[in-house]
Amino acid sequence: MLREASPYHDDLRLAHVLADSVEEITMGRFGAPDLSIETKPDLTPVTEADREAERVIRENLKRARPRDAVKGEEFGETGKGPRRWIIDPIDGTKNYVRGVPVWATLIALVDGDEPVVGLVAAPALHRRWWAAKDAGAWTGRNLTSATQIHVSKVDSLADASLSYSSFNGWAERGKDMDLFRLSKEVWRSRAYGDFFSHMLVAQGSVDIAPEPELEDYDMAALVPIVTEAGGRFSGLDGRDGCWSGNGVSTNGLLHAEVLARLGDNSPAPSLIPSE
Repeated sequence: MLREASPYHDDLRLAHVLADSVEEITMGRFGAPDLSIETKPDLTPVTEADREAERVIRENLKRARPRDAVKGEEFGETGKGPRRWIIDPIDGTKNYVRGVPVWATLIALVDGDEPVVGLVAAPALHRRWWAAKDAGAWTGRNLTSATQIHVSKVDSLADASLSYSSFNGWAERGKDMDLFRLSKEVWRSRAYGDFFSHMLVAQGSVDIAPEPELEDYDMAALVPIVTEAGGRFSGLDGRDGCWSGNGVSTNGLLHAEVLARLGDNSPAPSLIPSE
């Protein structure tokens, strides 16, 4: 379902078509015993499914939106212009190679510096989440079978649910104790990780999802979904959007408190945990 009034109506429909075009590729290789896995220079894994999925999406965009630029995790950036499609063919590759079904194809359209369309397609979970500017955020299997989603109304850390990816990145930032303290302040903490944490924020199941190190292709598709659901997505520096190299999504009501504890301008952690 999509409100026809959105100026990005056709782009969001195209995003669904792009996701459809690679689902057979990603699901066909998921769990395959002969899956080819390589290690990239940044020591992260990549599979033939990542590369093939991005290649197919790029070919379809070249036909459907020849004037738009494209940036993808595997093949970099091509073209120039104010409209850019930003793609992560498989977000959660480490899950993918181990047979964990929490992975997704992320497709975003950025107009200028604003992510205006976002689609998260998680076929192993039989679920998609999507949004376009001024059209609300939705979840379901496809456009014709969808439910609008909203962030929670939790306004106290003591009642909040926190999801994170891992402690390692926070330790590298010198913020692991800050995350630990925050986990003690909230009602519940779990490591759902990657795109899934942020989609749970968008649908109101989780209230806070911070990550210390991300690329724009990890975040661009998430931003419209979280914000159209009524939440906020920013970097740890407080700048809205996906350009800070890290990200935190919340229901909006808790954002300032989370940034005060984890943000770039938050106090340096003590070496001795408080009682």
